[in-house]
Amino acid sequence: MKNLSAVASSWSINDVFKILIWAVIVAITWYFMHGADHFLQLTPDALGKYFKLKWVLLLHITAGGGALILGPLQFWERLRTKSWQLHRVIGTLYLLAILASSTCAVILAFTTAYAINWAYAFSLQVWVSVWISSSFIAWWTIRKRQIKLHKEWMTRSYIVTLAFVISGLTARLPVVQSLGSFADFSPSLFWMGWAVPLYIYEVILSLRQRRAGRI
Repeated sequence: MKNLSAVASSWSINDVFKILIWAVIVAITWYFMHGADHFLQLTPDALGKYFKLKWVLLLHITAGGGALILGPLQFWERLRTKSWQLHRVIGTLYLLAILASSTCAVILAFTTAYAINWAYAFSLQVWVSVWISSSFIAWWTIRKRQIKLHKEWMTRSYIVTLAFVISGLTARLPVVQSLGSFADFSPSLFWMGWAVPLYIYEVILSLRQRRAGRI
């Protein structure tokens, strides 16, 4: 009991807050992926336009879900300071998950996405390009031992990783569905899913750097 109390007392409010955020993301990821359970039937009716690329779709969803869950663990300071090796393993798994999911996303963006319309396909192509490039830069900066830049680019990478969930959950809102068909509003939601959060992060990062420069 004393050991448990010691561990609990060593946690800061920031640690507890990050655990809660991670738990929320896990719950949202489960809810979002649960909506794709019908794809597991692997039938033409369940998969529709994805039937010929069913394994690509399933790998995209599974690896993407893994990246969503692993991502927040990268920003837990206590984990990084207590076990640098574990942090490195989780980071490697995160980037490998993105590599798998984004490769599949490229295939889908240049094939089945056109079944919706060209605007939807183009929005996916831009999104996956930003996803791959931001994750690659995050990997490249840590290879060069540029820790600060690595942290910033890992944050950008994860923000773009969240884009599909943000746009997907937003698309389920009744007020959004009242705007028209999925083909009508989905391209705008994809742009919103990564561009707006990334813009907000850049503003916050700029303000932090300005404040640090004044100290």
